[in-house]
Amino acid sequence: MSRIFISGSSTGLGLMAAEWLARRGHRVVLHARNAVRANDARAALPQAEAVLTGDVSTIAGTREVATQVNALGTFDAVIHNAAVGYREAHRLTADGLPHVFAINTLSAYMLTALIERPKRLVYLSSGMHHHAGAHLDDILWQKRRWNGSEAYAESKLHDAMLAFAIARRWPDVFANALEPGWVPTRMGGPGAPDDMDQAHLTQAWLAAGDDPQADVTGRYFYHMKRMEPNPQALDTGLQDRLIAICGEISGVALPRISPPVAPA
Repeated sequence: MSRIFISGSSTGLGLMAAEWLARRGHRVVLHARNAVRANDARAALPQAEAVLTGDVSTIAGTREVATQVNALGTFDAVIHNAAVGYREAHRLTADGLPHVFAINTLSAYMLTALIERPKRLVYLSSGMHHHAGAHLDDILWQKRRWNGSEAYAESKLHDAMLAFAIARRWPDVFANALEPGWVPTRMGGPGAPDDMDQAHLTQAWLAAGDDPQADVTGRYFYHMKRMEPNPQALDTGLQDRLIAICGEISGVALPRISPPVAPA
């Protein structure tokens, strides 16, 4: 059985994925933004191994979450689920960053870089990423008029780009992205039309490691089936620029796997 950490898992799809995994005997560690949410998560899934608390809207908070994860030892998989939605007003974090970018893009990058490398990495994107542009020249929305829907779609494109960049750079890790569908969670809203019973399955399946069909990397999924992502997500030049930008903003470098040493 696998040991899996899920960011942003006190409610919604993160908690649903954790429940699915726990029912199948996997060890899950949850994450909540604050103590109140952590208590709710413990009550909802008492069999969780632990519930970590930390605010991933800030660079310091994200570092602290990664420290807590690493203090628990190694994990087989990490699901990068933490996110805010598409109806957000423009707000700056304590670091002066748009909070949609800070949570949806930067925290996923930082947790990837700082958590001891697992066997599997799963990144939640969105169907909205198909119509987004990366806009790496204005990733902090300093030149454009704020649009919450566009900011969210961009961040979910960034998450797919990050997954594919990791798949290239860390060949010993299965790194994939997915879209869960537009479902009626608190983020999606009550009118969302997609199937809630399907929304959490792909990320849990990719993380669990129970099925050889999930032993792939650099792929994009919808409801456990391969789908082509936005072509920009596959652009290695854009991927590398995103990694460099996130590294510069956060002060956290993405580790590289050392090439194998030839025998003497």
